[in-house]
Amino acid sequence: MGDLANAFRIEQIGTNDWTARADPNYESTNGMFGGWTMAVALMAIDDASDDDAEPSALTMNFVDKVQPGTELRIAVRPSGGSRSIGHWQAEVSAFNDHQALAFASAVFTKRKDTDGRLSVEMPEVSEPDLLDHFNPPGPHGQRCVHRPITGYPFYDRPDTLSTAWVKDLTGRAVDHAQLAFLADARAPRSFFWGNGPRLNATVAMSVYFHATPEELTAVGDDYVLSEAFGVRGAKSLSEDQLRLWSRQGALLATSQQLAWYR
Repeated sequence: MGDLANAFRIEQIGTNDWTARADPNYESTNGMFGGWTMAVALMAIDDASDDDAEPSALTMNFVDKVQPGTELRIAVRPSGGSRSIGHWQAEVSAFNDHQALAFASAVFTKRKDTDGRLSVEMPEVSEPDLLDHFNPPGPHGQRCVHRPITGYPFYDRPDTLSTAWVKDLTGRAVDHAQLAFLADARAPRSFFWGNGPRLNATVAMSVYFHATPEELTAVGDDYVLSEAFGVRGAKSLSEDQLRLWSRQGALLATSQQLAWYR
């Protein structure tokens, strides 16, 4: 049985090239879990970037299914920037035939001490250990536990809001790659106005990283609170947004996702 640390393992094979294995333990209902693909692309870009810079934004367009068990090539290249901000691109492809499966763009920054403001508030929720647990479908769901608060079960809901504590069970400490992984750990919003599971595929997803190094260290391998809500679904396209909070009340990351549904 694999764990998340093994699933995220990448190997550099050239100046701008890395390989990764699509670990079947993190297969979703239709190919690899999208959060896994985002995480390994981010890790390859992180390896290539300046050591003093940290991820601030990651956007991925999903082109084709990533087959579990296959070897992947991650080609990374810088696309510009300044002393404080770097822009990067990555292409994830099948290793043998170079078929493009996903494209990513990332922004890495050297963050400075400034003033600031938090314009949203963390919901008041029960502690995770007081709540029932739920495992999403697919092999990866057996390693990622949810403690539902609102929006469960997913179907025939009066709105598209859901909140849940989420946690990877393999003991890996939360970092930027794992935030990208957990940002995808939510049910498609089209389920919420339907009466059961339906075909759904992520088209594009963005994650914006707000956590400071100290806030990530405070999380460790603990639960994070996932707060997700839909924006609009119509004519086969659905957008939803998400916030990830630490137990200490820090806003760790936000995300937007565009999905195709039937």
